[in-house]
Amino acid sequence: MASKKQVKAGNVLIGGGAKVTVQSMLNIPAHNFNESVKQAKELEKAGCDIIRAAVPDMDAVRLISELKENVNIPVVADIHFNYKLALESVAAGVDKIRINPGNIGDDSNVKAVADACSRNNIPIRIGVNSGSLVKSILEKYGSPTPQALCDSALYHASLLERFDFDNIVLSMKSSSVKNMVEAYELASMQCDYPLHLGVTEAGTERMGIIKSAAGIGALLVKGIGDTIRVSLTADPVKEIYAAKDILKSLDMCDSGIQFVSCPTCGRTKIDLIGLANEAQERLKNCPKNIKVAIMGCVVNGPGEAREADIGIAGGDKVGLIFKKGEIICKVPEENLIDALVEEIEKL
Repeated sequence: MASKKQVKAGNVLIGGGAKVTVQSMLNIPAHNFNESVKQAKELEKAGCDIIRAAVPDMDAVRLISELKENVNIPVVADIHFNYKLALESVAAGVDKIRINPGNIGDDSNVKAVADACSRNNIPIRIGVNSGSLVKSILEKYGSPTPQALCDSALYHASLLERFDFDNIVLSMKSSSVKNMVEAYELASMQCDYPLHLGVTEAGTERMGIIKSAAGIGALLVKGIGDTIRVSLTADPVKEIYAAKDILKSLDMCDSGIQFVSCPTCGRTKIDLIGLANEAQERLKNCPKNIKVAIMGCVVNGPGEAREADIGIAGGDKVGLIFKKGEIICKVPEENLIDALVEEIEKL
């Protein structure tokens, strides 16, 4: 179930009943500050709620300051092994740290990070995946099973809990959708920490979206998960659009259009596929929380899509525009999308 505990990264709440937030990660080399800032701005404009950036060395810490000066959404420092990078990122004003406490050395290092984050009210995301399990846990289970993923995440959390730190978010990603879903289900029953959902190494745009929708959607529909990242081998902005679409499909997004469209059939006498693609592209940044139907004929138009706020239904080279099932006008096919956009602007 959705986590009972709530943390705050910058001005964004995670868990405890807050809305599910969308994250992405910069894929520009960390030392290319100008291009990283440019990409961060593009992500923010697309609707990203939280941005993560790799901090591989001390020189890269400057990126945190650059991002904080140029975007208005929380910034997460992604750190591996070197606890000093976490301390310097905190000093640079980062909003959240992603690190695995078991990988940063002895207890004094863990305590230093926990204390610095505690003083600054900065949450820590513990991120485990199939390739980063605690060695003893991997040996116990023999492979990266769902329970091994869950146990490993909880083990890392326990290292922070020793120092009275519980401002924690957990993730336990796998490239196996089935293992990922089961790992998060186990975690939701064994702790109250907010959960960051994602299918790691999901693949290129097409397959990555399919796997992410299957895994993230399966959990969200059960009330499990507090923040999500769709991982794609693609432009990170596409991750945001995909994540938003997943949330819209579950009625969990209160901004942006949710499209419904029919698959076409022998009754269709307009270029419905082209019209649907054009409508989606032209309205992809529309913030209105409405449902828009793009339907091929009157059979599937005002009747079947009656619940849509507005829509079109094709005829013979013409289309009907309807609102809540009521026809308002007939428009030539070549003017349909212009007319639809005009009507949506009136809403």
